[in-house]
Amino acid sequence: MYHNFKSVTLSYKNTPINIREALSLNEADSKALLRAFRELDDITDIFILSTCNRTEVYFTSPHDYSSEVIQEIGQLKNIAEIETYQEYFNYNDNAIEVVQHLFYVAMGLESQVVGDMQISNQVKNAYQWAADLGTPGPFLHRLLHTIFFTNKRVVQETSFRSGAASTSYASVELVEDLANDIRDPKVLVLGVGEIGADVCRSLEGSFIDDVTICNRTLSKAQALADECGANVVPYENVWQAIEEADIIISSIALPEPFITKQSLKEHNLLSFKYFIDLAVPRSVDPTLEEVAGIVVYNIDDINNKASKALERRLQAIPDVKAIVHEALEDFGEWSKEMEVSPTIKKIKTSLEQIRQEELERYMKDLSESESEKVDKITKSIVQKIIKLPVLQLKAACKRGDADSLMDVLNDLFDLEKQPSQKIRR
Repeated sequence: MYHNFKSVTLSYKNTPINIREALSLNEADSKALLRAFRELDDITDIFILSTCNRTEVYFTSPHDYSSEVIQEIGQLKNIAEIETYQEYFNYNDNAIEVVQHLFYVAMGLESQVVGDMQISNQVKNAYQWAADLGTPGPFLHRLLHTIFFTNKRVVQETSFRSGAASTSYASVELVEDLANDIRDPKVLVLGVGEIGADVCRSLEGSFIDDVTICNRTLSKAQALADECGANVVPYENVWQAIEEADIIISSIALPEPFITKQSLKEHNLLSFKYFIDLAVPRSVDPTLEEVAGIVVYNIDDINNKASKALERRLQAIPDVKAIVHEALEDFGEWSKEMEVSPTIKKIKTSLEQIRQEELERYMKDLSESESEKVDKITKSIVQKIIKLPVLQLKAACKRGDADSLMDVLNDLFDLEKQPSQKIRR
C-alpha cells in the first residue's frame, strides 16, 4: 500500500447540515480546487468527493497538506475564518485506513442511508472530473476502478442495494409505481424542506419528466428547480397546480391539514389523484380517501416500506464487508508490487546497458543476419537473468519485507548510478 495516500474529510457524522451546505462543492468548485491542488509541490492522485452529506479530499504526498486543503476550500467558498470549521475536518495519513474508508464510502456503508444508491454515481462523476484534469496517477486510477468493480459484485451478489431504504427514496419508488399506469404523469411537490428537497433530487433520476415544485418561498423553489430540472409554480397558484397534477407529494408544515375534502370541493378538484403525505403533523386529511378516485399514502406507509428495505440491507452488511476485504487484499498486493517497480526498472536498465555495451564491442564484424541472432540471444539471456529477482521481489512484497531485498539488489547491480525516474502515483 502506498504510504503517502492521505485524506481530509468531513461528514454528516460530526458536521451540522448548515456547515455541510456551506462547504459543499459542485462540479465547478471541485474542478477549481483540483486545479489549485495540482499546483502544490509533491502532490498527486488528487480526488474530491462532495455530496450533501460529505466533503472529502484525497491525495498522495509525503507532506501534510491538510491546512492548505482547508484554506483553499475556505477561499473558494468565501469563508474568511475557515479555521473556525477546523474541528469538523478529519485528517488521516494512514494509507490503509484511507483506502478502506473510500471503499466504504463508495459502497454506501458510510452513508446516512445505508446502501445509498446515489453514492456510486457520485463517486464516478467525481472520478471523471479528476480524470478530465489529469490529477489521478496509476495508483488512483487502479484504486477507483477496483472500487467500481467491487460495487458491481456487491450489487450482483448481495441484497445490499435492493429496495428503497430512506423516506425520500421510498417515496420516489412509490411515485414510479403509481406513474407506471398514468400516461404522461404529472407530479407536484408541495414544500421543499429537507425531505421535500430530497424527493425532488431523487426524482431527477427517474423516468418522470413533468415535475413541478410549489413552495411558500418562491426563490427557494426556483433554486431547487434549477438544480433538479423541474418546473416552478408560485404558491398563490397552488390549487391550480394540484388540479393539473396526477400525483401530489406534500410535506407542508402546518398544525392542521392543508388539503381537505372541503378544500377540494371548493376548488372543484374531485378528479382521480394520488396524494403522498410526508408531513408530520399530516398536511393531507386522511378522510380524502372517502372521495371516489382519491388515494392517500401517509408517512407511516412510506417508512414501513423503507424499514423493510433497510433491514435487508443491514443483514447484507457482513457479505458486503467480506467482498470489500477481498478487494482490499488484491489491491494491497498490487500496490506493494508498484512500490518495487522502480527497482525492477533500474535492474532492467542496468542489464540492458551492459548488453548494449557488449554488443557494440563484438558485433562490428558480424553480418546483418548474425547481428540479429546475437541481439535476439542476448535479449533472451537478460530476460532470464531478470526473471528470478523480479519473482523474489514480488514474493517479498507479499511477505512485507521487500525493503531489505531492494537494498541487496541496489548493491548487487549498483543501481544508485541509474538515473531516477519520477513516477506519478
